[in-house]
Amino acid sequence: MRIDKYLWCIRLYKTRSLATEACRKGHIKLNGDNVKASKIVFVGEKLIVKKNQINYEIQVIATPESRVGAKLVDLYRIDLTPKEEFEKLDLLKYSKDYYRKKGVGRPTKKDRRDLDDLSEERDENED
Repeated sequence: MRIDKYLWCIRLYKTRSLATEACRKGHIKLNGDNVKASKIVFVGEKLIVKKNQINYEIQVIATPESRVGAKLVDLYRIDLTPKEEFEKLDLLKYSKDYYRKKGVGRPTKKDRRDLDDLSEERDENED
C-alpha cells in the first residue's frame, strides 16, 4: 500500500492530498529516510511523521483495505511516540504569549473591539 494512502487510512491525515503534501515537504520518514507519496509500506516498518510540532513514531502492523474507523486504528499500527514529545507540545502552548503586554505597540483588532464594546456600554448607561 502507498504511504500516503496508509497514513490516510489510519487517520493521521484527513485527506490523501494532505498526506501527499506532507510527503512532498519531507515530514514523513520511513526507516529514517524521506519518502515520496508513492513509496510502498510493508509490515514491520517504522514511520516518523512530523505533525503539529510532534514527531510521531509509528510501526506498521498491517495494511487496511480502506480507511478504518477511529476505534480500529490500533489494529494497523503501534504508536511508539515518546511521552516527551507530547510534554514538549504542552510547554509550547504555555510559552506562547497570546496577547501583547499592556502599553506595547498598536492595539490589535481584538483590543479595538473590546474598547468599542466598553464605550457602547458607557453610552447606554448614561442614557
